[in-house]
Amino acid sequence: MSEREPLRPSSDSQRAALNEAVNRYQAALTSDAAAFLLRRGISRETAATNRLGVVADPAPGHGNYVGWLTIPYLRHDGQAISMRFRCITDHEHREFGHGKYMGLFEEPTRVFYVPAIHQAGDEIHVAEGEFDAMILNQVGLPAVAIPGVENFKSHHRRMLAGFSRIYVWGDPDDAGAKFVARLSKAMRQAQGVQLSTGDVTETYLAEGKQGLYTLIERGSE
Repeated sequence: MSEREPLRPSSDSQRAALNEAVNRYQAALTSDAAAFLLRRGISRETAATNRLGVVADPAPGHGNYVGWLTIPYLRHDGQAISMRFRCITDHEHREFGHGKYMGLFEEPTRVFYVPAIHQAGDEIHVAEGEFDAMILNQVGLPAVAIPGVENFKSHHRRMLAGFSRIYVWGDPDDAGAKFVARLSKAMRQAQGVQLSTGDVTETYLAEGKQGLYTLIERGSE
């Protein structure tokens, strides 16, 4: 397996190895990474709940991501089933031969933060990005993330079918509009939340928790 092909957790043994790596990365969270998260409004408690970490001692296949932030995809019981890596170095990522985010090799599309589906009542929120979902959960709005309209699959609709209302937080751009349109068409109980200041994170940083709740109230009028 090359360094461009991180371990894919397709078996129990690989999932155990992934969770061991997640534990190790979480314990290695650096001050730079913590500052990066705080600048995005992510509290220490939220970072711990989501088992965020930093690749310091890389697991097999993770060697290209030393120093990167790790974002585990968790099952309902908090165990990791997948992971994404986020470069937190301030540079043009493509010039260094990688994206801002990188994932596990040939990993199928997954919903981020499945625990929210089990914790929510009749309503749930869907964001485009993992950090936006973290912010929504942090302010008391149970949320999952589906990173981009092209990653929304039919089985995701089935996962969300039991909710009476689904709030869709698409970024205020063309891609975000397509995201909202796709989910609203696929699920009759879905409705878009009109963002204007920026994405969920930017809105939270500018207007706080109340700013997000106000957008929901406006949409429900």
